[in-house]
Amino acid sequence: MIEISHESPLCILDESRKYNDNDYALVHLLETEPVYLQFFKDSISQGRKVILDNSIFELGTAFDSDKFADWVEELRPTEYIIPDVLEDSEGTIRSAQKFIAKYKDLPGKSIGVVQGKTLDEIEHCYYMLDKVFNVDKIAISFDYSLYRQQYPHPNKWVSFALGRVKVMQYLVRRNIINVNKPHHLLGCSLPIEFMFYKSDFNWIESMDSSNPVVHGLLGINYKGYGLDDKQSIKLVDLIHHEVDETALKNIWHNVNIFKEIVNG
Repeated sequence: MIEISHESPLCILDESRKYNDNDYALVHLLETEPVYLQFFKDSISQGRKVILDNSIFELGTAFDSDKFADWVEELRPTEYIIPDVLEDSEGTIRSAQKFIAKYKDLPGKSIGVVQGKTLDEIEHCYYMLDKVFNVDKIAISFDYSLYRQQYPHPNKWVSFALGRVKVMQYLVRRNIINVNKPHHLLGCSLPIEFMFYKSDFNWIESMDSSNPVVHGLLGINYKGYGLDDKQSIKLVDLIHHEVDETALKNIWHNVNIFKEIVNG
């Protein structure tokens, strides 16, 4: 079973524990949102699994490495994502090398994110994170430009969804995937992607996506297979959104279908 976490607005963070298998924190919000920070401190004290993200998807560049390490020390998450560089294999390798060398004794387990623009770069970055730096967990993102080359489609969200499937299958065929190490899937374009990860992908341990929550807030209910298209709105931009009874009902509808697609 893949552990699922859906980032949610501040006003339903407590509710989110009911539909999330673990709690997924964006580091830059810890600095600006006291309610958000306290929620994750409470989750830690309750013994819940907490993953701390470096906010690269939201900020465009990873959060400052030194300040990120300070937050890992303060929050003491179960897992944390080492600062990476979007679609830059060598930049990500250098960042991971420096971070690991400087912060050897951080609490929690490390997650390294594979980055690159070509299959060779993805493969090389994966090898370095796994074999050389020996991170505890490996993450693969949902929106590499490579996916659109691997699975061309008029709907870019279909390309991202099925492109990641193709790249994952390629890494399996090449025996690059370390099946003895847990993996995390960062984000989601269309939920239909997760119908392809069944028993032979049991090395996928966890994933995060605000997709069901964002669309629920916008009044868009999933069909049985999820969505045909995706709204390009980040949950962080809806963090203060007020959630009424109808929106909450929509969110629950979507997260239940999402869970069925992923683990049904």
